[in-house]
Amino acid sequence: MSLPATDLSLLDIARMLDLVAAEAGEIAMRWFRPGETTSARTHYKQGGSPVTEADFAVDRYLAERLQALFPEAAWLSEETVDSDARLTRETVLVVDPIDGTRGFTEGDTRWSVSVALVRDGRPIAGAIAAPAAGDRYFAAAGGGAWLNGQRLNLSSTARLAGGRLAGPQPSSTKVARALEMSVVPKIPSLAVRFAKVAEGAIEGALSSANSHDWDIAAADLILHEAGGLLAGLDGARPRYNKRDLKHGALAAAAATAHPELLAAFARAQ
Repeated sequence: MSLPATDLSLLDIARMLDLVAAEAGEIAMRWFRPGETTSARTHYKQGGSPVTEADFAVDRYLAERLQALFPEAAWLSEETVDSDARLTRETVLVVDPIDGTRGFTEGDTRWSVSVALVRDGRPIAGAIAAPAAGDRYFAAAGGGAWLNGQRLNLSSTARLAGGRLAGPQPSSTKVARALEMSVVPKIPSLAVRFAKVAEGAIEGALSSANSHDWDIAAADLILHEAGGLLAGLDGARPRYNKRDLKHGALAAAAATAHPELLAAFARAQ
């Protein structure tokens, strides 16, 4: 992997990703209208999900900045046509220019720019910028996770009962009832949904099947470095940069509480 300087640590790289993601978020903010419909031109993909001119502008900026910093890394973005060439690379940049585009278009502040550097199937550095909410998360493998300059550390005695759960319906309601948790309103950005667990703002988060690498790679690392766990119904952590970019249903919680959440989620399927 080519780095901008030979003495960069993974934490240095994570800070670089944090800066680039924040810059990209400011570009998206040109079209964002809190509580109102975006000013960006909006189109709809096959299947009905929206994509805007803001998504494409951010994608272009991220590609220009990140590919210059990591020229030997492959590129994988939700808004760029995929290429099998990435499968031959040890390292890949995985980005979602705007995660939670539907929320972005509707004026919901809980959208984000998600950026991760993946090596050998797992994220080694990642950043999530949520500019409308004023939050910046980043993490480095073995170097910790951070939110707005503060280190994130989930309690080793974290409990689910009495806590808050975010996720799709009707699964989240079933799981919350079984674990004596309350359900929070849907968070449009899956990256933010899982990052909220890492910061301790909520105790658990779920996702349905068919999330993609770009939705979760950065949040996966941030959660792990904060003392949490993101895993599928089989208990395995996600692997990235495979031919199939889709993932099964996922659950996120503090590592000590994760088995209980996963068991309840599996029963709710």
